[in-house]
Amino acid sequence: MVFIGCESSAYYWKVLETVLSKIEAMLIPKKNRKAVFEHLFKEGVVVAKKDFNSPSHPNVKSVPNLQVIKAMQSLRSKGYVKEQFAWQHYYWYLENDGITFLRDYLHLPQEIVPSTLKRPTARTTTAPPKPKPQGAPAGPKSDDRDAYRSAEGKNVGPGQGFQPEFRGGYGRGAPQ
Repeated sequence: MVFIGCESSAYYWKVLETVLSKIEAMLIPKKNRKAVFEHLFKEGVVVAKKDFNSPSHPNVKSVPNLQVIKAMQSLRSKGYVKEQFAWQHYYWYLENDGITFLRDYLHLPQEIVPSTLKRPTARTTTAPPKPKPQGAPAGPKSDDRDAYRSAEGKNVGPGQGFQPEFRGGYGRGAPQ
C-alpha cells in the first residue's frame, strides 16, 4: 500500500496496527478452548456475565471471561448451543448436535452425558414429620373458613322475602 503524505501514512499504519492487535486478541489458546468445552459438556449449561474485562470466568477459573463468551458465540453460530440473554448475563444451553460435536472434539465415549440429561435419583426416604410446639392443641384448629364451610345443614343465602328488581338498563341496554 502506498499512502500519500507522511502524516497520513503514519495514521493509517497506527489504525491498521490497532485493528490487527484486536483480531489477535480474539484468538483463543487451545487449552482455554478445551477447558470451556469440558465445562460445557460436564454441566450442559454455561452462564457468563456480560463483562468483557473480567480477568477470569467464575466457573472456569483459568480462562478470561471474554474468551468464554467468544468460544460460546462460535458454538452458537454453528448451531451447537442455544443462547439466551437476560439481566446482563448470557445463558448457553447445549443442543443435541453440540453433544455429538463435543464428544468428537473431547474424544469421549457414548456413556458419558451432560448433567442436564441425567435423571435425578429418587429419594428413598421421606422427610420426618415436623414436631408440634409445646402449647399447641391436639386436634385440628378451628378457624373462620372451617366454620363457613361447615354450614351445610343451616339455611344459608338470601332470606325468604328477597325479590330482586330489575329496572331498565343504562347505556346500550336502555329501552329506546
